[in-house]
Amino acid sequence: MIHSLFIINSACDVFIEKHWKSIISRSVCDYFFDQHRKAINPEDIPPVIATPHHYLISIYRCGLYFVAVCMTEVPPLFVIEFLHRVVDTFEDYFSECSENVVKDNYVVVYELLDEMLDNGFPLATESNILKELIKPPNILRTIANSVTGKSNVSATLPSGQLSNVPWRRSGVKYTNNEAYFDVIEEVDAIIDKGGSTVFAEIQGYIDCSIKLTGMPDLSLSFMNPRLFDDVSFHPCVRFKRWESERILSFIPPDGNFRLMSYHIGSQGIVAIPIYIRHMLALKETTTGSGRLDITVGPKQTLGRTIENVVIEVPLPKSVLNCTLIPNQGKHSFDPVTKVLTWEVGRIETTKLPNIKGTISLPVSTVVTDSNPVINVKFTINQLALSGLKVNRLDMYGEKYKPFKGVKYITKAGKFQVRM
Repeated sequence: MIHSLFIINSACDVFIEKHWKSIISRSVCDYFFDQHRKAINPEDIPPVIATPHHYLISIYRCGLYFVAVCMTEVPPLFVIEFLHRVVDTFEDYFSECSENVVKDNYVVVYELLDEMLDNGFPLATESNILKELIKPPNILRTIANSVTGKSNVSATLPSGQLSNVPWRRSGVKYTNNEAYFDVIEEVDAIIDKGGSTVFAEIQGYIDCSIKLTGMPDLSLSFMNPRLFDDVSFHPCVRFKRWESERILSFIPPDGNFRLMSYHIGSQGIVAIPIYIRHMLALKETTTGSGRLDITVGPKQTLGRTIENVVIEVPLPKSVLNCTLIPNQGKHSFDPVTKVLTWEVGRIETTKLPNIKGTISLPVSTVVTDSNPVINVKFTINQLALSGLKVNRLDMYGEKYKPFKGVKYITKAGKFQVRM
């Protein structure tokens, strides 16, 4: 399956490598570096690169490249999912996954990779099991290990490893029993110059924080489960019951985990929550100036406030500078990348945010790339844009009554407005 793993930083330096079978030379990464040089953005690098003797399967997350080397044909999505699980585990253990954090925790990183992959095949990838095998690092444990020469690896086998529910450890006890669900939806959209929707879809996921005593059996139902176009589940979900009743029935892992991901692609359902009126005039090149005017407003938000709004406009390369006045928030212009960033904040309906002013251009310059795209970021709390609603959560197998809560969040994914 997976022979080696190389973790590469943005400067294309391999700063950690792990081999499970035979040692593979770092020179195999040259094929990856060739593709990296050709790519404009990190996302443009092919996820699967075939070489004469190997397959390089990679992901890009947290500013790092995770490159798995396989010597035989394997299902690429299987390897890609494993690499994402490695990053999720690092984030769970160290709070973040960056080059410095990985370097500071070399020992724990190698211990985790040893447990997650056995002779090249995924073994323990659940956070519950890994935390029983390898204790998360803290200052006291690090000092004690330095003095005694011990490691974070536990001497006993995890209690849940050999059970029918390998994702949940046994003997879990809490004084406050809580089950919280975050329904998060990201809107991907392209809006044309006239304000019409060219493309719109929703990528959603349900993240859970469940701290319940014992071995609870949960059932989660929705008001409108037929909205889902495509779904993927945590292994704890009983798929047959979902297929027959559209109810999520599961024994949950302990702590934080992603219960399901879903996709909604019907453009009739996807409501666009924000609109942008824009005007960019770069025709006055004889005088060396142009004009920019952008107004942002709410569209279909069901009375919810749009927050954390950020507008990014990659201006033509010929632009020298911007003299703009916003009536709300603050703005900045990077003269190197030519990107105008306007941090709007919250949109109040009483006074719509607006930014306008002049753009400096070289005199008598012919502006060819004068149709930039506006990239929009925003957050809407307590709203699921698709209209998805949780109906109820029932618990079986335990006698106590847990605290339950559901939070809805809508965010911008790749949200673009053409000028």
